[in-house]
Amino acid sequence: MSKIGVALAGGGPLGGIYEVGACVALEEAIDGLSLVDADVYVGVSAGSFVAAALANGFEPRQLARMLLGRDGSQVFEPSLLLRPAFREYLARARSVPRLAARAVMEYLGSPWQHGLFESFQRLSRAIPTGLFDGAGLDAVLRRMFSAPGHTNDFRDLKARLYVVATDLDSSQAVAFGGPGRDDVPISTAVQASAALPGLFPPVEIQGRHYVDGALIKTLHASVALRDGVDLLLCINPLVPFDAQLAEQHGAGQRQLSDGGLPVVLAQTFRAIIRSRMRVGMDRYQHQFKHADVLLFEPAQDDEAMFFANLFSYRDRARLCEHAYQRTRADLYQRRDELAPVLARHGLSLNLQVLGDARRTLLGSDPAWSPPPGSASLGLSQTLDRLQGWLDARRAA
Repeated sequence: MSKIGVALAGGGPLGGIYEVGACVALEEAIDGLSLVDADVYVGVSAGSFVAAALANGFEPRQLARMLLGRDGSQVFEPSLLLRPAFREYLARARSVPRLAARAVMEYLGSPWQHGLFESFQRLSRAIPTGLFDGAGLDAVLRRMFSAPGHTNDFRDLKARLYVVATDLDSSQAVAFGGPGRDDVPISTAVQASAALPGLFPPVEIQGRHYVDGALIKTLHASVALRDGVDLLLCINPLVPFDAQLAEQHGAGQRQLSDGGLPVVLAQTFRAIIRSRMRVGMDRYQHQFKHADVLLFEPAQDDEAMFFANLFSYRDRARLCEHAYQRTRADLYQRRDELAPVLARHGLSLNLQVLGDARRTLLGSDPAWSPPPGSASLGLSQTLDRLQGWLDARRAA
């Protein structure tokens, strides 16, 4: 029996939503595959949330309902990631008088040796290390994993789960869940793995500070491969957008610079992530010849993934459906390549499922709309109206 692993890259809330939709498609279209029964899971950044949930027995379709706000008490709301880090702000603010006093004393004590700007540069230590508080994610996961049948303890899982974060002081990747690092709560490890510098403060664990695991590698697939997996299924939701390719395929003409700094930074970050990941994938083929590694990701002309609005229920539902359909299409297009690989591990593609054009993830179920009266519904409607106005302006 082959040892099967799942490796999920980062990508923020949108990346997590894409990965869930892709997981539903993979499990549905590959006979013999159960993503809650894999042997090894590796998660990085947003992918650590999905990997931890799968390792905890949450089915991909159940995760989709949670992410879209219709699973009873189990609801993940992206807005919880945008709560200001007031504790960090306060702690830094309290340090200003002390830092300012030291700067004045240093300057007055030796004005010719220490310039005014140099002396007061120490005030930069009062700048918060993150804008938003990631503790909300930890709280949600603690609640999820404390439910009957689930656990927040790596050691109680039936499969091996690795949550990768970066040690800020050593710049080394750390795989929580591995030997000697499995006594950390899963929820805290996920919070650390998703702590993107600048947005979230570093997470302190046992006296060390950790930030986003994607700083070192995109997938950290080697963690699973070193654990001896025979088949590794990888999902990377972040690919750079090719506007020229999109135009060739019928999309309107678009220049990314028109989107301002956020779009430019997103494209830059995706290009770096993708390039680094490709180098790693090529290396894995030579270093781990015993294993088969299959990668699934969006197309480079995928406007739906690149420009989606994670706070819009319409866009979140559409993206999850889009990821599902995109992965189904990818499986069918690569069927001749994938069939023999899967067969080596006792799996097979269900071409009847893949050939069913009527099959959808969300369907017409009214439960996929946001719950009436929720705060998110109002935000969603406002952002949807804004998006409609922007689309009309572009078309004008």
